[in-house]
Parts: sequence; structure tokens; C-alpha cells
Amino acid sequence: MFGNSMTGQATPAPGAAQQAGADLIKETTTATFREDVIAESMNQPVLVDFWAPWCGPCKQLTPVIEKAVSKAAGKVRLVKMNIDDHPAIAGQLGIQSIPAVIAFDKGQPVDGFMGAVPESQIDAFIAKLGGGAQGPSPVEQALEEAQKLAASGDVQGAAQLFAAVLQQENDNAPAIAGMARLHLEMQDVEGARRFLDMTPEDKRDDPAITAVRKALELAEQAGKLGDTAELEAKLAADPDDHQARFDLATALAGANRRMEAAEHLVEIVKRDREWNEDGARKQLLEFFEAWGPKDPASIAGRRKLSAVLFK
Repeated sequence: MFGNSMTGQATPAPGAAQQAGADLIKETTTATFREDVIAESMNQPVLVDFWAPWCGPCKQLTPVIEKAVSKAAGKVRLVKMNIDDHPAIAGQLGIQSIPAVIAFDKGQPVDGFMGAVPESQIDAFIAKLGGGAQGPSPVEQALEEAQKLAASGDVQGAAQLFAAVLQQENDNAPAIAGMARLHLEMQDVEGARRFLDMTPEDKRDDPAITAVRKALELAEQAGKLGDTAELEAKLAADPDDHQARFDLATALAGANRRMEAAEHLVEIVKRDREWNEDGARKQLLEFFEAWGPKDPASIAGRRKLSAVLFK
């Protein structure tokens, strides 16, 4: 998907970047990424828009995100990266579908979203980074609060809010995904499948739905590994037993011990990047997709992975 060429100049992005002002919006390459993004994010947050010329939703997102960045009046910057011409950074950060936007602050990835989201959602995203845009809609507020409740362990409260959203919008993909994830985290695999089956055909590729589908696959994979005690004992006996550490990470992810799971995979990358054909990094990217870009473990995991990859 990301193409093969890592050389040459970036193909101009769709839209009107020049009209938004060269100071706010620019294109980057593999060679200039560190200067344009890592270094620049020490001054203010930088949004990195990963796109490709063949991507229809990318073309839909371009004018919307440019407008939002322009409204923020210099409090955030937008950098575009054509992944056909420059696939390396996207691969390292685990960008598996586009458009994808990752926010960098103080040299680290801190947040992100996928898909051609509405302008109000981008405004809210920028506002969280300090861009001072308009707040989210009532449905978006309900979804955000439901996700917070779910993260805090208040399953009933989260379920009530997701259900309220579905009463207003019965095809709302994040709400369907939220209900499915609640069932999955309660070990109710069949319940999670039932909610995923409610997804309308045109929403089956929504990032929230694909993330839960991936989480379901990982839960089934983790279930085959059994108790973590034996794997922990093997790893204690030999810290360089990468397969034991890999299996332990998968089992921990299945038990919702996400931070620990991510740390174990990053540790493998530190010790032996090439182990199992870069298997630890690839599995970590699978975790990020399953957990979603805003999950605390995804954010922390990306930071730690970036620290290893870009040191």
C-alpha cells in the first residue's frame, strides 16, 4: 500500500496548501521529516497528514483540515506526507490505513485520528492540542464521555451513552464499535460479534469498526496462550527468550493489560529489531490498530517505539 520509492521530491498534495500559507502548511519527505515535524513540534503541535494520490477520502479531508489549521492561526501546523513517495515513516508509526493524521508535540506523537472526519471533529481535535477551535457536537460529546467511562471501568454508564447515541443515529459506527468493545472486554465474544454484525455495509470499513474487529482477533489469539504465569516464568529464566516475551505480550493484551503488553514488544525491538522478521514491531502495530489511536496504551506505546526508532 505504501509503495516502494523513498527518493525524489514529494508529489504535491491535493487541495490548496499554498492558499493556507506556507508558514502553516507544508509538505515533507523522509529526509526532512525530522526537521519539519520532530524539531518543529518543540515550538507548537504539528499535525502530520499521511495521504496518497489514489486515496479518495484523502482528497475529502484536505480542504477540511487545511481550513481548520488556518482557523487555529498558527497555534498548530500541518505537514503532509505522501506515503507513495515516502513510505518509511508511515511504516514505522504503524499507519495501516489512510488518511491518517498524527499529532506531534515536544518531539513525540501524542494523538491521532483516521479517516475523512467532519470539520467539527477536527476543530475539537485541534482545540485539545491548544488550537482554540469550536467544541464537539452533542453526539461527539456523548461518545467522548462514553469512552472515558469505559476506560474508567464504568461499563453501565458507557453502555447507556452508547445506546443513547444509537437511538439518535442507529448507524453510528463509533457507538456500535463502543458497544462491541464493552462486550469484548467483559469476555463476551459472542455479544461483541452480534454488535459488529449490526454494522451497515457502508460502515464496515470505518476505523472504529475495523479496530474492534482486530481486537476480537487478538482476543482469540490470546485465548489460545492460556495463563501468563508460565510465560512470565520462562522470561524470568531467560530475558532474551523473545518468543516467550512476544507470547506474554499477546496474552497481556488479551487480558487488557495493554501498557505491559506494549512495553514487552518495545523491549524486543530494543534488544533485537530483526527478530522474527521485525515481528515485535509488527505485532505492536496490530495492537495500536486494535486499541485505537487515542487509547493511552497506543499513545504511550507509539512514544516509546518512536524513541527507539528515531534515537
